[in-house]
Amino acid sequence: MKKDFYEILGISKGAAADEIKKAYRKKAIQYHPDKNPGDSTAEENFKLAAEAYEVLSDPDKKARYDQYGHAAFDGAGGFGGGGFGGGHMNMDDIFSQFGDIFGSAFGGGGGFSGGGQRRVKGSNLRIKVKLTLEEIVNGVEKKIKVKRKIQAKGVSYRTCSTCNGSGQVMKIANTILGRMQTAATCTTCGGSGQILDHKPTGADVHGMIMEDDTVSIKIPAGVVDGMQLKVSNKGNEAPGSNSIPGDLIVAIEELEHEFLKREGENLHYDLYISFPEAALGVSKEIEAVGGKVRIKLEEGIQSGKILRLKGKGIPSLNSYGNGDLLVHVNVWTPKTLNKEQKAFFDKMLTDENFIPSPEKSEKSFFEKVKDMFS
Repeated sequence: MKKDFYEILGISKGAAADEIKKAYRKKAIQYHPDKNPGDSTAEENFKLAAEAYEVLSDPDKKARYDQYGHAAFDGAGGFGGGGFGGGHMNMDDIFSQFGDIFGSAFGGGGGFSGGGQRRVKGSNLRIKVKLTLEEIVNGVEKKIKVKRKIQAKGVSYRTCSTCNGSGQVMKIANTILGRMQTAATCTTCGGSGQILDHKPTGADVHGMIMEDDTVSIKIPAGVVDGMQLKVSNKGNEAPGSNSIPGDLIVAIEELEHEFLKREGENLHYDLYISFPEAALGVSKEIEAVGGKVRIKLEEGIQSGKILRLKGKGIPSLNSYGNGDLLVHVNVWTPKTLNKEQKAFFDKMLTDENFIPSPEKSEKSFFEKVKDMFS
């Protein structure tokens, strides 16, 4: 079982953004590879701390984690371990995204490879994927075409002579506290540690070209509108022989169903029946995900009755089974009557069988609403 993100950073669920950042920096410095060479346990804790910080430092991800737990980021097999934006990060991800938080504690050592060159990560791409209710219930694999920047064939880079491949230049400033040394991004190479050596025809000034790519995205059952999934390394590439691609961020848009309304993991269906059907009872076919379902309505069924079909709703992201399909019975009152029909109902106005006489066990409208949401 995955360890709780708050527990990893040693903070409470109500921790503020500054407290989260401070806790992460403390853990990152404690388990930094430069401080624990060859220690696989420290490296694992270093990655876990970064994973926790990536989620808890982002308000949207934090809200999803608080609501769904790890299930908000797991179960999306095929996302390079990523899932919904959390995922088990690699060292390149960590140094690229968070190196500035603790880099000064190690002389700016975050984000560098063994050769002393900085690993630059390409920018992320964002797309929106529209899903039907059926696709959300069953899960689906989508093949999406994206335009992404890649390094042109034949491009080559050389080490930046200004920063010697570090991507940073050191500056000395005299202050009232004495001489202070600070690190700044190298303006010659833009922080990559490399500059273009050979530019193929058609490439831009960084040696990059645009390419159409088809990306396969496995979307698990139970996702919700607005949720974001991450496909690792399918964003734009970055210049440099030692760079890594960005990620593809996939935003989910749920298409409205013609008959079914979603509420969390439950589905709602409005069923309209006539006076005779309500009085005599009837068998009806209703819409459900994956096909029609036949239900039997008892004699004398009342308008406002809610029938619960267990397990006919949306699968839980936490793998706790499916929600339910709630059928709302509405007895339809005709707006116009012919003479014969009017005569019948005039006759029934004083018939005791037509006088409302709810039983004590009959729930009120507000009690039914309360039961529906409980």
